[in-house]
Amino acid sequence: MARAVITKQTIVKPFGAVVAGGLDITFAAADAAEGNSFAVTGKELLIAYNSGASPYTITVDSVDDEKGRQEDITDYSLAAGDYAAISVGLTTSKGWMQGGVIYVDAEHADVLLAVLVLP
Repeated sequence: MARAVITKQTIVKPFGAVVAGGLDITFAAADAAEGNSFAVTGKELLIAYNSGASPYTITVDSVDDEKGRQEDITDYSLAAGDYAAISVGLTTSKGWMQGGVIYVDAEHADVLLAVLVLP
């Protein structure tokens, strides 16, 4: 399965110069068939937005950490028009990254995803 890579966006740092459109966030439709992924450095914030008229779910896959624990964010439901921001655990620690990558699955392409890199 070749997951679609989510392009990360670096946000403007405090006191950084702001240009027209420089604070915009670009969302991409989730790949409901193959899933999505992004490389992780520990400064990422995943934002999911349900642009559809029906509720849909997202899942952030985890892997066993050094103590054998696994805690997926499983089937998190987004009502129509809902946003979700997910950062807890999206670090370079064991348990989330899989070979330096985070895996995200969405139920439908109406779920739009963006990954922001914090300065």
